[in-house]
This record gives sequence, C-alpha cells and structure tokens, in this order.
Amino acid sequence: MLFLYTLILRLYALLLRLVAPFVPKAAHWVQGQQNLLPHIQQALQHETAPLAWFHCASLGEFEQGRPLMEAYAQQYPSHKMVLTFFSSSGYEVRKNWPGAAYVFYLPLDTAHNARVFVQTVKPRLAVFVKYEFWHYFLAELKRQQIPAICVAAIFWPKQIYFKPWGGFYRRILQNLTHIFTQNQASVDLLRTAGISAASVAGDTRFDTVVRTAAATPKHLPLIEAFTDDWAPVVIIGSSWPEDMPVLTPLLQKYQDQLRFIVAPHEINESNLRLVEESLPGKVARYSQADTASVAHARVLLIDNVGLLSQLYRFGHFAYIGGAFGKGLHNTLEAAAFGLPLFFGPTYHKFQEAQDLVELGCAFPVTSAKELLAAFAPLFHLEETRLRVQDLSLDYVHDHSGATSKIMRWLAAQRIAE
Repeated sequence: MLFLYTLILRLYALLLRLVAPFVPKAAHWVQGQQNLLPHIQQALQHETAPLAWFHCASLGEFEQGRPLMEAYAQQYPSHKMVLTFFSSSGYEVRKNWPGAAYVFYLPLDTAHNARVFVQTVKPRLAVFVKYEFWHYFLAELKRQQIPAICVAAIFWPKQIYFKPWGGFYRRILQNLTHIFTQNQASVDLLRTAGISAASVAGDTRFDTVVRTAAATPKHLPLIEAFTDDWAPVVIIGSSWPEDMPVLTPLLQKYQDQLRFIVAPHEINESNLRLVEESLPGKVARYSQADTASVAHARVLLIDNVGLLSQLYRFGHFAYIGGAFGKGLHNTLEAAAFGLPLFFGPTYHKFQEAQDLVELGCAFPVTSAKELLAAFAPLFHLEETRLRVQDLSLDYVHDHSGATSKIMRWLAAQRIAE
C-alpha cells in the first residue's frame, strides 16, 4: 500500500506538470515546487524563535484555521508561525498574510521531503486543518516526537479509514497526537477504527464568522450605492456554471423586485459572461462600475477575489454555489448574518448545512422550479424570514467556541512550551 500511495502522488505531480501549460492553477503549483526545499532552508537558516507549523490544504481551510492561528499567536507571542498550503489557490491569495512569519507551498509528501522539511522547521507543534493526512510528514513528526494535531476534522463511514482494507490509512491517523472533530459522530467512527486520541471541539469556522459579523464593517461605497434603496438583496456566493440554469429563472422573475450580487467561485471571462447573459444589459461588473452606474443595474457581478465574506451583511437572502457539482461552499459566512440559505443537493458532507436544513434555515433544491417554490414564501412573508434569521443567528453563536477549547487543551498539555 505504501508503494501505491507513493506512486499515486508521483503520478499526480506528473499530471500537474503535463497540464501546467494549459491550467494556471497547475502552473502555479509546479512553479512553487521548484527548488522549494532549498528555498525553505535558506529562509529559515538564521531563525532562532520557536516555530509552530500550520498546514492548510487551500483557502477554505485557511479561513477555517485562522481563528486558531491568531489565538495561538496571542497566547505564545514569542513564537513564529510557518504556514503551508498544498493548493495554489490558498498560497497565491495568502502568501503575504502578516500573521505568519513564513508562508510556503507544502513539498510533495515523500520520505526525503518530509525528513528535510521537519528537520529544517523543527516545529514545537504541527497543526493540520480539517484534513490532508500525509503519511511521510506525520510519520516524520512522530519519529522526531513533535506533537501533531488535526482541528475541525469531520469523518463519515464511507471514507477509506473505516473500510476493512483501510489499515494503511488508519495508521496515518494514528500518528496524530490528537484529533479535534466537528461532531461526536466523527469521534465514534474513529474509535471503531482504534483511534482514541480524539474529542469534539467543534468547527473553528464558527469563531471566524461570528467575529466577522461582529467586526466594524469595511466601507464599500460601490456595494452601499448598489444596495441603498428599497429592494431586498440576494447574495449569490461562490457560484459555478452548473448553478446558473437554476438561478437564471429566479433572476429573471424578480428582476424588478430584487437586487442580486453575484460572486462566482472562479473569476474568468466565461463565468462572468454566463452571469451577464442571464439578464442582458442589467448586469454591472464591479471592476468597471461606479456609484452612478450601479443605480441602473439589477445585478452586480463581483469580478475580484476576497470580497465575498464582507457582502453578506448587505443581503436578505443567500444562494450558496457548488452543490450542483463537487460540493457546497461556505454556508456559515451567510448564516452568521441570519440569511435564509438556498443551495443544490450535494451538501450532506457538511454538518453545518445539514443542521441548517433541519432547523428550517436552509433549503436544498434540485431544480429552478424548486428554487422558485422555496424562495417565494420567504420573500413574501417577512415574518417567516425574520424567524429564520433568529434561528440561524442562534445556531451560529451556540456553536462557536472551538478555538478556545483547543487552546485550553494545548495549555493543559504544555505542548507548545
């Protein structure tokens, strides 16, 4: 199994190199891997401060782990942080994040790379956010007796760890010092696999969104001008092309009664044009608009990255994309502002989405017809929308606090000292 694991990783790296000339994300990753270990060694050669290593697969995991990183920095001010990403989308957006002293791509998981990386960084603690359990890195951390924890983890029965043939992958998890899960079901599953060093802390994203919702809002003149009238606002966050056939009838039916802010998951010309074609002549691109021109638009199309979390405070309803494809995107950012949520059918791997559906705060749909039917009662009955708002806000606040639980555990174990 180890041979197969290594072979798959090498084939994956080869595939990325082959497609790099045609796929920008792959090109970024390939470029980032070039001379990576010498670059890390040079960057750290004179570092004497204690280091903590935080690893995030991509941008979503970074935002999930961010409250813990910031709490760690506050509790251990003499320590410095090494932040790694596997995905180029995470690294390229957060490579200059001031909370980390060093930000790198994660070297490919090989025995040599893991040994050199861990010997170079010499972290007091390694933290993996949600998933990405790398065999060689975790084995090397254990060999060097460096505590390694996973936070905001979530597991389900169909994963390979819980299959009869999953022994190799279960042993990877056993190299972790402790696993903090989002729910009790995950802890119970781990115990069936012989992994007892696990406990429920919750999802650190709740801490992020509660803080974002409570923070002094950024001044966004164009958004304020677009939403400064009587019309309720629908925020369409992280939309994919697969979402647009479901959304377009909603945009067309309510174009005179609502305003829409659309933030595609991937900013490229084809995705932007797809939104513009839904309401020809009534869509304004954020980068090309001004406070005068947006007054005549019904849809404001966000064609930059990093603004979405600040947009939900302007909304009355939210549609979250991705659930007509690989999986649902972040629902908590919108739920923290009490917005009724709509999304596609692929959401069951996300505990918070399941919870919000059960509470009656979120409404999964499989077609444009179902979206129109689910939306109408909330739009026409203000009392219903406000009831959803209260339930959603209570849910988010009741589930915050994962960061403080993990920090108390670290302090009790004296791991970082």
